[in-house]
Parts: sequence; structure tokens; C-alpha cells
Amino acid sequence: MLVRGAIGLVLILLLGYGFMEARPLISGPSLSVTSPVDGTTSPDGFVTVAGTVERVSSLTLDGAPLLIDEHGAFSRVIVLPRGGAILSLTATDRFGRTITKQESVYAP
Repeated sequence: MLVRGAIGLVLILLLGYGFMEARPLISGPSLSVTSPVDGTTSPDGFVTVAGTVERVSSLTLDGAPLLIDEHGAFSRVIVLPRGGAILSLTATDRFGRTITKQESVYAP
């Protein structure tokens, strides 16, 4: 009876470990944009695009690559055209899965 309990405990531990190791495969990429807030108006035409990512191998802003630091943070100051712009951020993980977020920004 004690041996069956020990074997059951080992199997549960192995399954838990396997789940933790498979988390990146299961979860996919994560993208959080902290700036700009959707619908923001930028009177001077400059806007900082910033946020964080997790489980990402590449990040682009309107097709141009963005650098990600060791903590998953990114930041870039861009110049907006007159009128408005829709900024499109796309994060891709090592398995080719993507997530895209769009933010509208206006410049008078």
C-alpha cells in the first residue's frame, strides 16, 4: 500500500513538472501596451510606444522590429504624421504564434 502511494506521488510530481515545462508551448505570446492609451492625442506629434512582452521571440511596430530588454520591456519614441495613425504591435513566439494590438493616436 505504501509503495502505491509513493508511485502515485511521483507520477503527480512528474505531471506537474511536465505542465510547468510545457507552459510556453501552451500559453503563447503575451503583449501589454502601457503607452500610448488608445485614442490619445499628441499635441507635439511625438509619442512613446512602451509596454512589456512575455514568451516572445520577436516584436514589431508597423512591421519594423522593436528591441526587447532582458525583462521583456520595450520603448520607442516615434513621430506621428498629421492627423492620426493606427499603431500596430505584433509579438511572435518561437512557435510562430502571434498576437497583435492596435492603438489609435491623433496629432493635430
